[in-house]
Parts: sequence; C-alpha cells; structure tokens
Amino acid sequence: MNDSKSIFNDLFIFEMANNHQGSVEHGIDIVKAMGRIARKYNIKAAVKLQYRNLDTFVHPDYKDKADVNHIPRFMSTRLSYEQFTQMVAAIRDEGMIAMSTPFDEDSVEWCMDQGIDIIKIASCSALDWPLLVKAAETQKPIIVSTGGKTLSDIDKLFNFFTHKGCEFAFLHCVAEYPAPMEHLQLDFIDRMNRRYPEITIGYSGHEEPNDNTVPMLAVAKGAGILERHVGLPAEKITLNAYSMNPEQADRWVKAILDAKTICTTKKDNNKYISQDEMDSLNSLMRGVFLKRAIKKGEPIGREDVFFAMPCGEKQMNSGEFTEGLIAGKDYEANEELHEKRKITEIGLVRSVIHDAKGMLYEAGIALGNDFEVELSHHYGMQHFRQTGAVIISIINREYCKKLLVILPGQKHPVHAHKVKEETFQLLYGDLQVNIEGKERNLKPGDIQTILRGEKHSFTSVRGAIFEEVSTTHVISDSYYEDSKIRNLDPIERKTILKKW
Repeated sequence: MNDSKSIFNDLFIFEMANNHQGSVEHGIDIVKAMGRIARKYNIKAAVKLQYRNLDTFVHPDYKDKADVNHIPRFMSTRLSYEQFTQMVAAIRDEGMIAMSTPFDEDSVEWCMDQGIDIIKIASCSALDWPLLVKAAETQKPIIVSTGGKTLSDIDKLFNFFTHKGCEFAFLHCVAEYPAPMEHLQLDFIDRMNRRYPEITIGYSGHEEPNDNTVPMLAVAKGAGILERHVGLPAEKITLNAYSMNPEQADRWVKAILDAKTICTTKKDNNKYISQDEMDSLNSLMRGVFLKRAIKKGEPIGREDVFFAMPCGEKQMNSGEFTEGLIAGKDYEANEELHEKRKITEIGLVRSVIHDAKGMLYEAGIALGNDFEVELSHHYGMQHFRQTGAVIISIINREYCKKLLVILPGQKHPVHAHKVKEETFQLLYGDLQVNIEGKERNLKPGDIQTILRGEKHSFTSVRGAIFEEVSTTHVISDSYYEDSKIRNLDPIERKTILKKW
C-alpha cells in the first residue's frame, strides 16, 4: 500500500450534499464562498458533491412518493451530469480539490469522466461491496466515513482497500443529524490511529455548527482530515441543523488551525523548550551553597551544603548536586558552589537505560520479568550512543529470541557469526541493515534473515526496536571486522544487567 498520509493530511472538506437546492447557480455561490475561506487561511480545501443516477438509484414505483424518507429531497434537488460538470469546473476555478460521494456504480463512472480528485464513501455505503469494488477499481484516492460501523466492520474495510492497493483514509463519524455531544466518542480517533497507523484518520462532524470545541478536540485526538456540511442561506433557503453558513465555516477553519498550532510539536516530533521557558524555570530553582569554608581539593558532602534561592547563572543547582564532588577552589561559607557534576560510567548507563525503556514504553512493548539486558559498547560506554546496542535476551535454548534497541543515530559495527543464523523483524522505528555491502531500509513489520558467515551491520536514524530470532546464541560467536573490537575480551565490551 502506498503512503497515503501526504495526500490526505491537513485536508478540509466542505460537504455541499443537497444544499445547492437543485440550482447550479446557488451551488456555484456556495463554492465561491468556500473558496474565499480557503484563500483567506491558505488551506488545502475540497468541496464535496453527491452523485446519484436517480433514473436507476430509486425504484420506479417510489419516485413520486412523498412519504418515503429522503427520496422527495433527492428528486427535488436533482442535477444532471452536465450541471455537476459545471460545479466541478467551479471548484477547480476556486483552486480547491473536487470530491464526490457516489452512491451507485454509474456515479463512480461520473467521477472518472469528470476527473474527480478524491472519491468519498458515505457511512451508509461503507459495506456496499458492489459499490466498493467499483470505487477501488478506479485507483483514485478514497476516503471512507465509518458512522455506524463496528471495529470489525472497519477492519474489513481496511483489509479490503489494502489488498486492492488503494490510497485511502478513514473518517470517524457519528451518523446522527445533528449528532448529540454525548454520542461523539472522539476517543475512538485515538484507537483508530493506533490500529491503522499507516493511513490518515479524520473526523466528519454533524454537531451543532456554532460549537467549535469538537473540531479542536478532534485535532487534539489526531484527526488529519476535518469535514463539515456547508450551505448558503438565501431568501427562500434555510440551512438544516447540522450545516454551516460561510461565517460559521470561517470560524470552524480558524478554530481548527488554532488547535493545530496548539497541538503541534515544534522540534522534529520532539518537545521544543524555549529560552523563555528555561529562564522562567531557572529563576525558580534552588542553588547549592556552602555551609562552611572549604579548601581546594576537599571532598564536598551533603552535610557541607544547603539549597536556596536564587541560583546564579553558573552555579550548581540542587538537582545537579551529587556526593563525591571535589572542591576545585577555596570556598567561603555561604558562597555559591561552582563545580561540574562528573560524568561517570554509571551515569552513562542509567541515561541509556532510561532512553531504551522510554522507547519500549512508546512502542507498547512489554518485557515481563524474565530477561537479561546487555549493553554492547564496542568502543567504551563513553561512545555508546555512537556505536553499540541494547540487547535484551529473552530466550536462549535450541532457539533464541532477543529484542535489540538502537538509539537514534547509533550504529552497530560490521560483524558475522559462524554458528548462529538470525532473522530480524523491525517492530518500531527505522532500521538500515547492510549485508555484504548491500543496504536495505526496513520499515515496521519488515523481515531480514542473515545467514552464517554474512558480514552485516545496522544503524537507525530515529531509533529502532527489532526482534531477533535465531539458533542458539553462543558467547564469542561475533567476529568483528574492526581489529580494535576483535582484540577485546567480550567482558571489556559488554555490560550485563539482570534487572533495570
């Protein structure tokens, strides 16, 4: 399946439905009103139409009946293929993406004839397999609303479109018009994002159009697509209870953009800490002061210091203090302590363990209680973050299972095994494996087998966790290309932890 996230992410959908009231002129007025909003906020916007071939979509015996739900509205707001073509041209003239929801197979043909950019499957059609097959055959990008669909239903849709090789996205949706707040269940967006991480998950809203709390919460939950019904009131046209007029749509877009600003991390998916924030916190920290006069070369213990505000710019703060400091100069009583915390191997090990555990937590990988941890530091712990690996041994019998944690930017040097054959499966992150000079970039789920005697190495840009399944692990069965590593006793390049 292609990576469809870039196609759908940050997409705003203005759904017109039947709000054109069967008038091309009124429909184009709605399109122009949405175009003004799209240009005002410089957003990726789409206008979505609805297509039905009413000659065949409605049973002939029911076309003129006024007591059957929806059919009178469909018949009274009918537009021809040629009229919809004018609407599509107007959407493109406004610089927006043309979308349509086809409700039958003929309407899918209309989408193809008109070059519709994205096909939308409505919640009511999400298990209409003849329609889904026809839509999938187009190989157009597809967005599916999941109102009224169970998790099992959504799994079927995910597998169907994946197997068809489609680019697709899901919208969480509650198919009530209008949808009451207590039924919205925005937490389900979280679950869909976890369950289908390869695709974009969005939100199609039908709540009261003046309340923009819901779309902001949807963004916070990870919605990458936002959709609302829109229309344009006129002298004889009143909008329904779930459609937005242009002023409401403007405020809806503004609220979503505000939510994105609030929620988006500012530093390559990591937490950005501004200098203002640092200065604010530093002004509240306690500094380390001497209780008594200390001579240069004397050890400084906890009983020799006290912690108090303010903390000077180069002064050691209370969080940095540790036992075993040696005074680098003479100090007077009540003087600021200006020493640097020593970097120790124990400190380096703890730092690595904390980072590795954090990656396992984020990946949702539980280890249980029966495992052994090996820090493989080929050039010493001080260089571990550049070269090495955290190796978690879980089983070692006739078969062996390990988990390897590779920190961001870390490399594991070229080596081979004479006894062991191993297979890697990437569980989390990115991994580049080099085997006999040939490099392969793995993504989560990918598998790579390394045969006995094959020289291999691996590295990661953002960090990786992968499973290694192999024949029995034998100590001293790793033969390194670098003689500096090769000449070390395994004890010199490994630290074993029974627990962390």
